[in-house]
Amino acid sequence: MPGDIFSGFHTDVSRSRLAQKMDVIAFPVCSAAVIRAVPFKKSLVPTPNSSTNVHHQKVVHYSATVGLSPRRDAETELEDKKYELLGVIRDTQRGLVTTADQRSVIEEALVSVEAFDAGEAIDLGELDGTWRLQYTSAPDVLILFESAARLPFFQVGQIFQKFECRDESNGGVVRNIVKWSIPSLLEEQEGATLLVSAKFSVVSSRNIYLQFEEIALNNINISEELQALIAPAILPRSFISFQILQFIRAFKAEFPVRNPGRTSVGGLYYLSYLDKNMLLGRAVGGGGVFVFTRAQAIVL
Repeated sequence: MPGDIFSGFHTDVSRSRLAQKMDVIAFPVCSAAVIRAVPFKKSLVPTPNSSTNVHHQKVVHYSATVGLSPRRDAETELEDKKYELLGVIRDTQRGLVTTADQRSVIEEALVSVEAFDAGEAIDLGELDGTWRLQYTSAPDVLILFESAARLPFFQVGQIFQKFECRDESNGGVVRNIVKWSIPSLLEEQEGATLLVSAKFSVVSSRNIYLQFEEIALNNINISEELQALIAPAILPRSFISFQILQFIRAFKAEFPVRNPGRTSVGGLYYLSYLDKNMLLGRAVGGGGVFVFTRAQAIVL
């Protein structure tokens, strides 16, 4: 995918190795079971009775020596864990190219980040916004990447998830956004947009239920070659050719999402980690994991 997943990623922790702010979305898979939160504590400071208390005392002493509080030290460790996660997924082409050993390392890195706020309720105000997919193991998303790798006439660009829930207390709207293209006919990477819309409701501190409603195809941007064929550059654009171009740009096809019983398709999705610039999710029932980073807002 274009760009570097580390670009733009930043932190307020001065000792962090991160020097920039990453852009970042989810494409959750539906299933039928609920994942239970791993019983980790967000705070990394051990209790007085912990067997690691001696190590903790050394950390506190070191932090005091260099002017850092234990909390500050924990924040630095969190940023390092996030950096490590981005490092291990960096060359996987968003999950398309991985070995069993790589997937094991990625899972370990995921769990290390998830441990920092496991069990705490999702902040819908923080979830609100646009997220870019950086990695997934979900089969129904990987098949898009596999198709693009095999078929010369099909490209998959960026994939986003846009949550609209800032002023809500128990749910909102989520839109899965897939940018794709057909070379020579549409613009590279972003020739058209596939949009899957769903309503979601919070069913527990970390699980949301998705009620898919509609699939739409819009934002078609044809290539310069095709525009030249419709309205040659050497001739003034006729009213008919202009109307054709306008129709293509404004075209939108919408299809309701229904199962054979004529009810909306739905499923559970577990949000395992969330902060201002990273979102981790797990499709309930073994449908795959997702790594997203914050992206600029998308106007649909």
